[in-house]
Amino acid sequence: MDCIFCKIINNEIPSYTIYEDETVRAFLDVHPDSNGHTLIIPKKHIKDINDIDNETLMHIFEVARYIKSLLETKLHIDGLTFVQNNGEVQEVKHFHLHLKPFYHEEQVLFPVEDIYNKLKES
Repeated sequence: MDCIFCKIINNEIPSYTIYEDETVRAFLDVHPDSNGHTLIIPKKHIKDINDIDNETLMHIFEVARYIKSLLETKLHIDGLTFVQNNGEVQEVKHFHLHLKPFYHEEQVLFPVEDIYNKLKES
């Protein structure tokens, strides 16, 4: 299988992982729409919303709550949009939830590594 997200899960491609457990991995998008743009993916290859089981789906949203809190605390976001694409608009055919931070003030996009380091600070 030539799935970029499966390669990230298998550590064949590096990622800026900010959360991981036995079910999911959350990492910063390397082509972000805003500072802190995060993806949450199941470790098991699941194509889309039609194929995901309820337990995994609920777990992804539990992790999304944690990530939202992290982004609020560390990046001082003013809002957060969840996006989950399916069908022709789904660029990578592996279920993923985008967490796209919103800021009242226009933001300069910082390098992903800088955002990662800020999120990982104690």
